[in-house]
Amino acid sequence: MKSVINTKLVQRNAMIGQYTSLGALVILAIGLFISFKYPDQILYSLGALLVGFFLSQIGIYYGNRWNRKPRPDEIIDRSLKGMGREFIIYHYVTPAAHLLVGPAGLWILLPYFQSGTVTYAKNRWRIRGGGFTQWYMRVFGQEGLGRPDMDASTEARTVTAYLDKLLPEGVSVPEIKGVMVFFHPEVKLELDQAPLPSIAPAALKDFLKEKAKEKPIDAETVTAIQSVLPKAGKEDED
Repeated sequence: MKSVINTKLVQRNAMIGQYTSLGALVILAIGLFISFKYPDQILYSLGALLVGFFLSQIGIYYGNRWNRKPRPDEIIDRSLKGMGREFIIYHYVTPAAHLLVGPAGLWILLPYFQSGTVTYAKNRWRIRGGGFTQWYMRVFGQEGLGRPDMDASTEARTVTAYLDKLLPEGVSVPEIKGVMVFFHPEVKLELDQAPLPSIAPAALKDFLKEKAKEKPIDAETVTAIQSVLPKAGKEDED
C-alpha cells in the first residue's frame, strides 16, 4: 500500500498551530499584566484578552489536527499497512483530506478523536460522556461531530468534480463513499442506523478488503484515477 502526503501543508499548519498558541499566551499574559498594573486601562486589558482568546482557539484547532501525535494520516497509514500495492491513500493532496483509491473503490476517510458514546437517532448525531476533557474540547476545541453524512457528501461531490477535470474522456468517476474512523480507544459507537459506516482503525483494513470482495471496481479505472493524482509517496513493506 502506498501513501501520498502533502508534507509541506502538514509542516506549515503545524507551525501555524505552534506560533498562534505561543502568541495567544503572550497576549493573554499582557492582558493580565495590564489589568493588575493599570486597572484604569480596562479597555486595553479586555482587548488583549479577547485577542489572546481568539488566537488560542486557532492554536487549539491547528494543534489538534496537525501537532497531535500520532496525526490522523499516521494512524490511517498504520491501520492500512499490508493492504496491497494496488491501494493508494492520499493525504491532503485532493479536496478530501484522506482519500483511498483501490479495488474497494474510492473512499473518503473521516477521522474523529472523540471519546464517550456516539449515537445517531432521528437524523441527529450526539456524543454523551467522555469526561471533562471531551466536554472542554467540544466547547473550546471545535471537536464536535457536526454532520458527518453531509461532510462526506460534500467532499464526495467536490472530489468527483476534481477528478472529472483530470480524467480522460471515457473514464467516469465511480461512486465515492465515506467511512467514519474513530481513533479514541474508549469510544463507544451506537450507530447502527447511521447513514455512514463507522469503525475503529484496527477494523479499517478488513472493512475495505471486504468491500473489495463485494463490489470491486475494475483495475483499469483504478489505474486511470491513480495516474492523474500525485505520485510521490512512501510504500509500506508488504
